[in-house]
Amino acid sequence: MKRLLQLEWLKLRHYRPFWILMGLYALITVVICSSGMRFFEFLKSEGADFRGLDPTIIPIYDFPDIWQNLTYVASFFKIFPAFLVIISVANEFNYRILRQNIIDGLSKKEWILSKLLFIAALSLASTLLVFLIGIVTGSIYAHSDAMGSIFQSTSFLGAYFLDVFVYLVFAFMLILIIRKGAIVIVGLFMYTYMLEPFVTLFISQYPHLPDKYRVIAPFFPVKAIHNLIHVPFSRYVFMEIQDYVSLKEVAIVLVWLGIFIWIIFWLLRRKDL
Repeated sequence: MKRLLQLEWLKLRHYRPFWILMGLYALITVVICSSGMRFFEFLKSEGADFRGLDPTIIPIYDFPDIWQNLTYVASFFKIFPAFLVIISVANEFNYRILRQNIIDGLSKKEWILSKLLFIAALSLASTLLVFLIGIVTGSIYAHSDAMGSIFQSTSFLGAYFLDVFVYLVFAFMLILIIRKGAIVIVGLFMYTYMLEPFVTLFISQYPHLPDKYRVIAPFFPVKAIHNLIHVPFSRYVFMEIQDYVSLKEVAIVLVWLGIFIWIIFWLLRRKDL
């Protein structure tokens, strides 16, 4: 395992797009996730209020709610590490690095495992980044009586790790099938943010569709991954939310993970990598 991770590191440590994409991803995540209170302060300075309430008193960074808030927002940016996975695998096809690795004694199975380990490492790094953002912003903005709840609801960090990991495996599977990095990047972006959301919204909202078909909407892959962490901000307008990680939704995502990995290893046997 250590040898396979070292192999991936050697391939990427001097690869400039790797550092650019990772830096951009980290910067966007940090800025967006930590600027909520600054945004509320701006709204206050502009005279905005929420039914007469000062927007800066909305406790978005209070523990333990902060973990659901941050992981929900951060989950929208996992497309950046997915692009990195796509580019790194596409380069190995284009420059015949995989073929050279196999000549040097690396088996196809070990190559697949090295990529899955790399994806796991990226997912863990993403989760640690969100954790650090939560600790820092919570220490700055959380009310003193909330500090005793720092480690409550950290199950959302586990859900976030699963969210990122399964999505990156999905991206890995797509580049193995299509092998054209630019096509997969555009296709993944369109599918994630346009095609599947439109399809699932149509299925769940179209009035003339029989109810028996509506139940399939949560089982689409990106929708299932997104459902690991539900929208948390409705709680601040006194609406009921799902403030826990559902084992049923975790199980759906794990089934998709199993399907993706099965397809990856099927491709390993069937196609000339």
